[in-house]
This record gives sequence, C-alpha cells and structure tokens, in this order.
Amino acid sequence: MIKPLRKAVLPVAGLGTRFLPATKATAKEMLPVVDKPLIQYAVEEARAAGIEQFCMVTGRGKTALVEHFDIAFELEATLRERNKVEALALLEGTQSEPGSIVTVRQQVPLGLGHAIWCARAFIGDDPFAILLPDDLVLADTPCLRQLADAYRDTGGNVVAVTEVPREHTNRYGILQIGKDDGRLVEVKGLVEKPAPKDAPSNLSIIGRYVLMPEVIGHLAKMERGAGNEVQLTDGMAKLIGNQPFHGLRFEGRRFDCGDKIGFLEAQIAFALKRPDLADAVRAFLKTYM
Repeated sequence: MIKPLRKAVLPVAGLGTRFLPATKATAKEMLPVVDKPLIQYAVEEARAAGIEQFCMVTGRGKTALVEHFDIAFELEATLRERNKVEALALLEGTQSEPGSIVTVRQQVPLGLGHAIWCARAFIGDDPFAILLPDDLVLADTPCLRQLADAYRDTGGNVVAVTEVPREHTNRYGILQIGKDDGRLVEVKGLVEKPAPKDAPSNLSIIGRYVLMPEVIGHLAKMERGAGNEVQLTDGMAKLIGNQPFHGLRFEGRRFDCGDKIGFLEAQIAFALKRPDLADAVRAFLKTYM
C-alpha cells in the first residue's frame, strides 16, 4: 500500500549572501516576487499537492518565516474596521492550521543533506516532500502536485528534473538515466555537481523532491561529499536499486530565485501572468527596450 504524501520539509537556513545588503536583516525567503514572498509560493504549492504538515529547517534570524503564517490580530482587525475586504482576502494564503508548521534549527551549515537530517523526527516513517523556495516554478499544474501524482503511480522516490547546458552540470545534481518515456525517467545513478566531461547526462534535479524516509538512515552517516558537505544527492543515490526512483520532466518554467537574474526574470514572468498587472508591465517594458 502506498502511503499518502502529507509532509513537506522546507530547508530555509541559508544566509542569502547573494542578495546582500537586502538580506542583512531579512530572510531571503521573505523576498517578494511581485507581492508574495518566496516562502508563501512554496507553501501554497505544497498545499495544492495535498501537503498538510510542514517543517521549516531554519537558522538564526529566520523567525519572520514562521510569523508570516501566524495570525496578525491587529492588522486583520484594522483591515476589518476599514472594510478592506480585498486586503483581508490576500492574507488567506498566509494562514495555517494550528500545529501544521513546526521548525527545527540547523545550527551549522553542513549542507542540504544535513538540513534534511535535522528534520528526521518530523519525517518519521512517512514519505515526504522537499521544496527549496529559491526554485520558483510557474506552471498551470503546481510542480509538486505533478510529483505527487508520479509518486502515487510509481510508489517510490521522484525528483523534478530539467535539462541544463552541459557546461553547467557542475552546478547541479545530475542523473544517470535508464528507461525514458519522454516525461518519466528511470534513475540509475546520481552525481553531485560533476564536471561537464564527467556528467552522465544533462538532466538536472531542481528543488522539488518526493522521498522515502529510508534516506534519513543514509544521511545519518554524515558522509561528506562535494564541497565537504553532507549532500542530499549522495543519500538519495543509496536508495537506487532498493526502491523505485524516477525523475519527472515537469511541465512549467523554473526560475532560480537564488540568483539575481533569475529573481528579476521571475518578477516579470509572474507579473505578466496577472490580469491586473500584465498590460501595465508590457507597457513599461517597451520603454526600456
């Protein structure tokens, strides 16, 4: 029997140094794309996939991430008094069920694999999703929902993948592939940040995963990989051959919002999808071309 997918881990302990000075006193996940912070996009995407419980793996100075999903009594009362109905409606996506969001601390930056291991008590014996808020996906069907559907079909690990230029393989986790039907790819191996000449393919994992809890046992060994960090990719590689493992060529456009150019491009792309903003955005873009 395939267990339902109800849990998600959001690793949000990073310092956001590429966005200094904006992130000196603000969590990078609170940076807005149009009018919504990155962390809210991630949580809403997860909810659309049936996720009910969230664990944020945080660090120092990240309290705003949790407060964003709390009830703002004074703000909401003021909006009601002023009959700001539309503004109140905008806050609905920031509300969470009591007890549905927990946090754990990653005291030392030892890599993504270590961050996921920090959430081991939350994960328990259940399958779980991972969402990296820096990766923002514009799609008609939310990316994680696509992965959740693939998980229910395959009963195993599923990661979102996309093709990258071969000269960029040293930036990502890269798949060694087996059977490939054009959308779902059998994963035969995983390599973290291989040099272009050593890369087994140009299919890269992006920040969306559905994993089985057995990965925690491999991460617990604290084996160091690329960058002398505990790499999630290395832990996932240990599952191959023991459990179903697939890559999903998701439908949608991914923006790397951990990069300034990707972040700026996301602003434009998401604004152009908004009926209330699209015409005005197109108009002002023409003045800069």
